Amino acid sequence: MKVRKELWFGFALMAIIVVTVAVFMPWSNFFDGHLSREDLGYLGLLMLALIVVAIMLGFPTAFTLMGMGVFFGWLAYRTVNPELAVRQVLDLMVQRAYSVMSNDVLIAIPLFVFMGYLVERANLIEKLFKSLHLSLARVPGALAVATIVTCAIFATATGIVGAVVTLMGLLALPAMLRAGYNIKLAAGAITAGGCLGILIPPSVLLIVYGATAGVSVVKLYAGAFFPGIMLAALYVGYVIIVAKWKPHLAPPLSQADRQVPLPPLSQTLSARSGNALAGLFGALGVPSLPRRQVATQLLVSLLPAISIVALLALMYAGATAPTAAVDTAGLVQAGGAISADEGKPAETSGLQEPPKEEGGLQEPPKEGTDLKEPPAELGQAASAALSPAPAATGAGAAQAPAATAPAERVAAPTWYWIVFGLGIAGLVLVNWMMNWQRLEIFKMLLASFFPLAVMIIAVLGSIVFGLATPTEAAAVGAFGGLVLAGAYRYIAARQVKGVNAVARTLSELGVIIKESSFLTAKTSAMVCWLFVGSSIFSAAFALLGGQELIERWVLSLGLNTVQFMLLSQFIIFILGWPLEWTEIIVIFMPIFIPLLAKFNVDPLFFGLLVALNLQTAFLSPPVAMAAFYLKGVSPKHVTLNQIFAGMMPFMGIQVLALALLYIFPAIGLWLPQLLYK
Repeated sequence: MKVRKELWFGFALMAIIVVTVAVFMPWSNFFDGHLSREDLGYLGLLMLALIVVAIMLGFPTAFTLMGMGVFFGWLAYRTVNPELAVRQVLDLMVQRAYSVMSNDVLIAIPLFVFMGYLVERANLIEKLFKSLHLSLARVPGALAVATIVTCAIFATATGIVGAVVTLMGLLALPAMLRAGYNIKLAAGAITAGGCLGILIPPSVLLIVYGATAGVSVVKLYAGAFFPGIMLAALYVGYVIIVAKWKPHLAPPLSQADRQVPLPPLSQTLSARSGNALAGLFGALGVPSLPRRQVATQLLVSLLPAISIVALLALMYAGATAPTAAVDTAGLVQAGGAISADEGKPAETSGLQEPPKEEGGLQEPPKEGTDLKEPPAELGQAASAALSPAPAATGAGAAQAPAATAPAERVAAPTWYWIVFGLGIAGLVLVNWMMNWQRLEIFKMLLASFFPLAVMIIAVLGSIVFGLATPTEAAAVGAFGGLVLAGAYRYIAARQVKGVNAVARTLSELGVIIKESSFLTAKTSAMVCWLFVGSSIFSAAFALLGGQELIERWVLSLGLNTVQFMLLSQFIIFILGWPLEWTEIIVIFMPIFIPLLAKFNVDPLFFGLLVALNLQTAFLSPPVAMAAFYLKGVSPKHVTLNQIFAGMMPFMGIQVLALALLYIFPAIGLWLPQLLYK
């Protein structure tokens, strides 16, 4: 039987791991029974090597982690007290499982996954891809560019790599092959674009990393936003350059493919004027035309102009808002006291003894001594202090309203007028270019892209701006996905004659909810079992001293921060070849996280680098799951090797994006620092 190349690669990698362990392990100490703390650390490294080999052989990751953790944890306890080893390791299992299940952050995972499955089944991606590739028809490599943009948008709404790659493989790959696109370029665009879901928020990977590393998921979402956009922009730039440099690899769309059929009203009005706005304005005064339909079309065509004007107005209100003056009069520094004669805080230092009176403690007044009323002057002074101040008259009365007058707005800064000029130019350009074909494409975008964009902005905006926790926003997103699925099913049902649209929508929605709930439970159970297994594994690894051994080894190398970051990211990059991102996060992040403080590395920034680096886990053979997803729905003549070859340039782009993020950390840290000072 002929063995495929990727299997040879996997077997060779496992052989390297096994041989390395066999050479460097202190076997003589194990056989003698004299195990030192360092020998137990080597036993932890053996456990780490065995788990990698077992996962590569196909054993279930979660249960392999638990099994290895329990066995090696029992060995660690047995070296201390053999009689209590079984009880201690069972207690460890219970404690670790309970600590994982009591983590509130993990509640967001099933909700976001449920939202993704609902959006996937809303029959939205086909309309989104068609409208995007028509709107980008003049761009070189329009179909591949539209594929990446669609994947980025859809991945943001779903976060499920397999679903995005599979659906785009069914929609975009046949369209690109019919248009004469190179198989490698088409496959690379689909697989790379579909993997953006593990980086762009709301990403399950960021939730898992945040729960593992103890980093705020909100800050991770804010930090991953611009790196995700940067990576998608680099993909688009590469496709445009290739299509411009070698047009035969990505031929432009024909004129016939760019045409959109016009409805009867638009066909009638297009004979009057080529500009949609001018034709609709002119049609308002024509009695023979349906005035309500014309007004509706005119409102739709004016939406871009209305959006630009509203955005400029909001920017003006923010740019010219009066500076809030904070009145600090009357505030006293903590520890100070008001001086009676100067009205200023008297300088005091620490606690002081009470003032001493002459004669020390005094006897109480003797019997027969009458208590006297206070002097009249003192009573009048106290009454004056407690009574309200009299109304100001004269000049004082004129000054009182001025003190409470609203602050004046500041002058608009120069940058606003630059943006205002660009907005007006864009307004004129949009209105001038709005012909009937573009109006129909805009209506397609309005029906497919904007509802999804509103839901994404609502979910991410509520998280980033602190209006809701990730769990609450995920619940709102799941409800939004349910509404989207119901709305699009209802629109599709209304187009079928002789069918009760409401009854059919409710029936289909029930099936969608059932399927999505089952898949959500399946995915969530996998993630939660992974957390339990990794928690037990990490505890056993720490008991054996493997973490201490790795720390001593890394610190003995004398690395600086840059060298440590290069080494850690290189290790993660290599691990992405045989392992998936879930296994890398839950197994190896607990090893790297304790080292970050020793090299003054921010765990938030490290998490962004890891998330960007782990894109390779879906694009690198032999466990490149995106390639297998695409192969499952592609035509027979598309081979797995062609898909692998098409992914390689995009892997190089990921390395470039990783370098840019490290050289310019503000790409990922600017937004979290701006929002959460």
